[in-house]
Amino acid sequence: QVQLVESGGGLVQAGGSLRLSCAASGRLFSINDMGWYRQAPGKQRELVATITSSERTNYADSVKGRFTISRDNAKNTVYLQMNSLKPEDTAIYYCNVNTYFGNYWGQGTQVTVSS
Repeated sequence: QVQLVESGGGLVQAGGSLRLSCAASGRLFSINDMGWYRQAPGKQRELVATITSSERTNYADSVKGRFTISRDNAKNTVYLQMNSLKPEDTAIYYCNVNTYFGNYWGQGTQVTVSS
C-alpha cells in the first residue's frame, strides 16, 4: 500500500503564489513518474505537470512559464510551485505517483484563486 499526503493548498489572490507538496510513503520500492493533476467544478480532471525519474518535465500549455514541478527522491516528495496564479487555476489539485507496484492518487488539496 502507498500513501500520498498533500499539503500547501489554500486561498490566494490573483497574481499570488502557492507551493504544493506531496509526500509518498509505504510500499514504494521504485517511483517512476510523479505528477500533479487538477479538477475544477464541472470539468474533467486534467494534467498539470509531470516529472520522470530522470527529472524530465512536462506541462500543460495553460501553466507553462508559471508553474514548476520538482521532486526530492530522498524524501519521496514531489512539489508544484505555482506563480502568477489566475482565477482559472482554481481547482482541486491531485498528486499522482507511479511506482513498480501501481499508480496512486492523493486525496486532493483545494486551491482557490480570487480575482
